[in-house]
Amino acid sequence: MLPEKLIYEISCKQGALRAVRFNCDGNYCLTCGSDKSIKLWNPHRNLLLKNYQVHAYEVLDAQASCDNSQICSCGMDKYVCATDVGTGKILRKYRGHAGTVNCVKYNEDSSVILSGSTDNSVRIWDCKSRKLEPLQILDEAKDSVTSIQVSDHEILTGSADGYFRRYDLRTGRMHADFIGKAVSSVSFTKDGQCVLASTLDDSIKLMDKETGEMLNEFTGHKNHDYKIDSALNCEDTHVISGSEDGLVYYWDLVEAKIVHKLNHGTSRAIHSLSHHPEQTCLLTASGDKMFVWKDKYAQSQDT
Repeated sequence: MLPEKLIYEISCKQGALRAVRFNCDGNYCLTCGSDKSIKLWNPHRNLLLKNYQVHAYEVLDAQASCDNSQICSCGMDKYVCATDVGTGKILRKYRGHAGTVNCVKYNEDSSVILSGSTDNSVRIWDCKSRKLEPLQILDEAKDSVTSIQVSDHEILTGSADGYFRRYDLRTGRMHADFIGKAVSSVSFTKDGQCVLASTLDDSIKLMDKETGEMLNEFTGHKNHDYKIDSALNCEDTHVISGSEDGLVYYWDLVEAKIVHKLNHGTSRAIHSLSHHPEQTCLLTASGDKMFVWKDKYAQSQDT
């Protein structure tokens, strides 16, 4: 079942939304705005829970820690911030990137933060120590690092140089695969065997992680100007992507056929999305609005 029904269209009042992200259990989400703010929501009830002001310029990405006690965030001020969810107090402010920081991710136990920047580097920050210097700098990219994903033993990055790179923490080796145009979004499949990569040639590619072979290609959407998120649903049966034509596209993973489109009633790009980790629920962002989609039998839960 796919999330076909629009449950809420929420005006977030943050200027242009730059990212929308579920937390790890899918009960809450974060939105990042061009007005320098981060907001914490219960999207299932259309409830704003808290507003955070920790950056000096636009916020481009954020993620909640595995225990929901902290938020890591990044943006155009070149800082990576760790913030206490309850108090809104900045716990750490990491400065080391020479350019805008595009993306942030916690590792599985939220002991480190990884950040990718227009300075072509990924920096790894230790949340447990008081040191403000990075633990490690990954500087193999030749252009802006646009996307990061982390598993229990691997770091996956996408870059505007047309490569996705996989760092195996067990062997200490880096594997680089060139797939053509600038890479704007990368993610692992649930079984960890494949990589899904969006490129700025109106294409999403499913790649075998070990061999670098392209297993499938998903096309029909528009993505050649902006960083657009792609993802897999929680069962790994469908590929989902935003698009520059105001739609979200669903493809069957095996057949690579478009099976559904979500019309947002706008011609603006749908650039950010986040799928619930277990349920049929999708969050999308366009302009200043967040959209909450569920299966056709779902009901809104306004109290």
